[in-house]
Amino acid sequence: MENYFLRQIELWGNDTQKSLLNKSILIVGCGGLGSSLAIALGSSGIGKITLVDFDKVSIHNIHRQIAFDLKDVGKFKAEILKNKILNRFNEVEVETVIDDFKNFAKNQKKFDLILDATDNLQIRKEIDLYAKKINSPWIYASVEEFHGQVCFFENANFADMFQISNHTPAGIAAPIVMFIASFSANLAIRYLTNYPISKDKLYYIYFDNEGEFIIKNFKM
Repeated sequence: MENYFLRQIELWGNDTQKSLLNKSILIVGCGGLGSSLAIALGSSGIGKITLVDFDKVSIHNIHRQIAFDLKDVGKFKAEILKNKILNRFNEVEVETVIDDFKNFAKNQKKFDLILDATDNLQIRKEIDLYAKKINSPWIYASVEEFHGQVCFFENANFADMFQISNHTPAGIAAPIVMFIASFSANLAIRYLTNYPISKDKLYYIYFDNEGEFIIKNFKM
C-alpha cells in the first residue's frame, strides 16, 4: 500500500494517508463528472465510496464519460464504474445503489462528504437538504458548453442561491467535464486530508469570446 501511494505520502505523510481509509464519500451520478470523480478519488485511498445512479450507458455518453467503453453500452453505469475503481485500487469498499437519489436519501446514511455529479437542479436541491440533515458538506459541480461551476457547500443553502428549474445542459465539450471534475476532486481530497479550502464560494470557470480562460468566484 505504501508503494502504491508513495507520491501522496511524500506530499502529506503516512498518517494522513492512513486516515483516508476511515473516510466515506457519496457520489451522486456516475456520468461524465461522476466517472472522473470516482477514478480520481477511488485511487486516492478513501476507505468507502457509495455510487448512486439508476442509468445505463448509452453510446452518446462515452465521449465524455471516461469510465466507459463501447462494450459497456446498455450496462448500469454505477456497476461499470465500481469495477473501474476496484481495477485501479482493490482495497477501497465500493457500494453501488441502482436507484434515484430521492429513494436513496430516505435512508439518511452518514458520509464525510457528498459530491454532486448530476445535471439536474432539482436533485441538487435534494442533495443540499440531505446534506444538511446528516450534517455533511457537499460539493456542487456543473458543466455546459465550455464553462462550469463548482462550490463547496457547508452553511449556504443551494435553493437560496439558484433558481430551481427543469433546465438541462446544452452541448458539452468533453475536456471541460474532466476539468470541472478534477477541480471538485481536488477540493474533496484537500478537505478529507484537512488542508484548507474556501467554503461557500462559487467558482465560475469559462472561456470568454476571445478564448481567454477565466475563473471568477462569488461568496455564497
